Amino acid sequence: MPQQEPGRRVPARPDASMSLLTTVMSNTLDEGYAQAAARRRAEGRSELPRTLRARLWLAAGLVLAALVVTLGAAQAREAAPTLAREREELLDRVESGTADVDALQDEVNELRAEVADRQRDAIGDPESEHGELIALLAGATPVAGPGLELTVNDAEDAAPGEDAPGGGGFSDTGRVRDRDLQRVVNGLWQAGAEAISVNGQRLTALSAIRAAGDAVLVDNRPLVPPYTLLAIGAGDDLAAAFAGTPDGRYLEVLRDSYGIRTSTAVRDEVRLPAAPALAIRTARPAGTEASEASEEGSPQ
Repeated sequence: MPQQEPGRRVPARPDASMSLLTTVMSNTLDEGYAQAAARRRAEGRSELPRTLRARLWLAAGLVLAALVVTLGAAQAREAAPTLAREREELLDRVESGTADVDALQDEVNELRAEVADRQRDAIGDPESEHGELIALLAGATPVAGPGLELTVNDAEDAAPGEDAPGGGGFSDTGRVRDRDLQRVVNGLWQAGAEAISVNGQRLTALSAIRAAGDAVLVDNRPLVPPYTLLAIGAGDDLAAAFAGTPDGRYLEVLRDSYGIRTSTAVRDEVRLPAAPALAIRTARPAGTEASEASEEGSPQ
């Protein structure tokens, strides 16, 4: 080994400045960690690396999630037939109930028709002295004959709204109201009409013309304009008589002042249906009057 000459500096090692990095690379484990690892090895224990533990936990979580999903799907498949069966049973019950309701409604309609026929037969009994006249006045039978066709319609610029305060029936909106139809119908009766219908609805002595909002009701059946009134009577004479009534003049004023559209036509024949329902206020079995009279004339 050559000796160092006096007064000459020995050059530093090339890796002298990297002593810390060298130490880290040569001693990768801290002394405390090294001692703990040596102690675990001495006790016969070993520990998996942290990354491996995380992967194992992740795998276990995925397996558990897959198991839950599989069990849920299996339960859904098992419950599906039960739900389908219950749904089919419910549909069958609904269809059966609907069929029962339809059958009951048909039976009700048949009974109503039978009651109406019996009422008409009782009112229009041909053996009765005034049976035909009673049936005509009560609207129990359809009628046909010469008459009058009167049409009443809203004004062209009619707008929805309530009657003006103190108005006489037609407001500034030009709409036909229930009270106006009442006056027209009363004028036709006064002029000598034998039977009247409004938009195919036969009127009787008990018919009511009312309003529900802007709608006009005849016997609780809503009608829409134009309102066509058919009246059985002596054609031209009936038209002239109606025009001379206060209600006929009222209709002319409404036409001239509020733009209500009206038209009158005399027909050689008009046909009116029977009233859809007849209301009989009182009734007694046939022969009751004779039996009561015999009882009143018998000695006590």
